[in-house]
Amino acid sequence: MKRLLTEISKCTHCADQLNHSPRPVVSFSEESKIVIIGQAPGSVVHKTGIPWDDKSGERLREWMGLSKEDFYDPKKIGIVPMGFCYPGKGKSGDLPPRKECAPLWHEQILSQLKQVQLVLLIGKYAQDYYLQNSKKNLTENVLHFEEYLPKYFVLPHPSPRNNIWQAKNPWFAEDVLPVLSQKVKIILS
Repeated sequence: MKRLLTEISKCTHCADQLNHSPRPVVSFSEESKIVIIGQAPGSVVHKTGIPWDDKSGERLREWMGLSKEDFYDPKKIGIVPMGFCYPGKGKSGDLPPRKECAPLWHEQILSQLKQVQLVLLIGKYAQDYYLQNSKKNLTENVLHFEEYLPKYFVLPHPSPRNNIWQAKNPWFAEDVLPVLSQKVKIILS
């Protein structure tokens, strides 16, 4: 596991595609019980090197019902994004995660995480990659989240940019988030 983390931290596989130096951001241990597969680090996370160290992370911890201490304990939570480095800025937000990371690293990582009881698939990139029976869009995936249990729990991205989506879909806070926080509580107790 240490060797794998070291290899990932030194990865420069897509360096020529980035407008900055690569800085892979992941966190996991052999004992991780929940794995979060999101998009890619944002600019704040690129600077700090701490996954989900931004407003999106605050909201995700709130959704999961976790303290920062529990969230950042790799024995509890593994963080393995679709793209390990900040992809850069696009016209309307960050660019999509680099496509090289998931095929290059995910299987190697997940095959060593023997204690995982739940994988959170956050956003359409993760859902499209992992779900064989993905619906036509993210809203449909999340609306039918129970179809992907017990292995996967599908979620929208917790970015403040998705406040409009949450306002249009009040069922998410009412019906989905209580199930998520309860599952997290049971797994980590």
